[in-house]
Amino acid sequence: MKILVIGTGYVGLVQGVCLAELGNEVACLDIDEAKIKKLRQGISPIFEPGIEELINNNLAAKRITFETSIKKAIRKAEVIFVAVGTPPDEDGRADLKYVLQAAEDIGKNLDHYAIIVNKSTVPIGTGELVKKTIKKFYKGSFDVCSNPEFLREGSAINDFMNPDRIVIGDNNGQKAAKVVAKIYEVLKSPILITNLETAEMIKYASNSYLATQISFINSVALICEQVGADVNEVSAGMKLDRRIGSRAFLSAGLGYGGSCFPKDVQALIQIANDNQVDFGILKETEALNKNQRLRFIQKIKSVIGDLKGKKIALWGVAFKPKTDDVRDAPAMTIIEALFDFNAKVVAYDPVAEENTKKIYSKVKFVKRSLEAVDDADALLIITEWDEFKQVDLEKVKVLMKKPRVFDGRNIYDPAEMRKFGFMYYSIGRK
Repeated sequence: MKILVIGTGYVGLVQGVCLAELGNEVACLDIDEAKIKKLRQGISPIFEPGIEELINNNLAAKRITFETSIKKAIRKAEVIFVAVGTPPDEDGRADLKYVLQAAEDIGKNLDHYAIIVNKSTVPIGTGELVKKTIKKFYKGSFDVCSNPEFLREGSAINDFMNPDRIVIGDNNGQKAAKVVAKIYEVLKSPILITNLETAEMIKYASNSYLATQISFINSVALICEQVGADVNEVSAGMKLDRRIGSRAFLSAGLGYGGSCFPKDVQALIQIANDNQVDFGILKETEALNKNQRLRFIQKIKSVIGDLKGKKIALWGVAFKPKTDDVRDAPAMTIIEALFDFNAKVVAYDPVAEENTKKIYSKVKFVKRSLEAVDDADALLIITEWDEFKQVDLEKVKVLMKKPRVFDGRNIYDPAEMRKFGFMYYSIGRK
């Protein structure tokens, strides 16, 4: 099938290269000429394990091209995926300016029947709005579908190739949805066809529910610290319940971050407000998530006291492992607080240094985790990169000025840390 993907961010680029890998003829469109130039050279603008290999494989096989001209890219497209950004407005609503601009560009350049598919996370009703926008400029036949993405940064390619489900929304008798479904049939995944509004809601509801699980277990962790329970064991016990399941988001820590959960929670709260629904549990989810970072900072302050001039080492700044994304990452809140307290911040992250420095240029980065803890007054573990779980703890203890470890991801065993002589503080464990 001949496919056009508009937007080459996380969603669009993964969508494009994976569809090409499945044997389709794909054009990926972006207005950023520098980005497209790099992609034509096989260089990915995002960090995502395995993506450059797929880009180069499909460039070599001539199944994928990267374009800046929609007039050229749309010429033969049978299906057009819109995968542009939907950043939050000041009030938390998703900003649709890029989606509507893409719709306008499609309307002005389309000259044949095509199926336009919203891949971006958009508010309920956007599908119909896109349809109206295209109709202003194109009087021919076309259909609009919704096909929300459920990709996790760091495992996006595997998530695309092995999806839990494919959701497709269609308000025109499912004719277009069945064509889109054929693209995904090779993946042997359950395919759910709904109307546009339901498909749009499934995305927001899924992410908001997962975010609520995280805030729930972090609230449980607060109680565990007070009563002497271990939240990791509580979580393990809960997951053995088949109604909850082993993949539930029940790992206590610093809360959720990144480009999806915070944005989607805020957007669904606003959608509820717009429809006179008081979504109290989701408002509390958001509030608890913000407070979790502040509690971690308070814990550090209560142990160390005055942080002025203290060297604080950070292990990890990305919002999760296997990504360089620092958008709304807990580390950003913590770094800002440490600077407010006039601490010296030294950080190590395998891939997120460049993105962090765009926000906080004052952060000193080092090239090795052990280099960060040299003469440090405290170590904060912010991102659970695997290499931190394998580190030589004896060396860490010797290098540190004060052997204080604040583990925001519970990657170590408290008894083992005491045995090494650390003052060890984690989440939800006494």
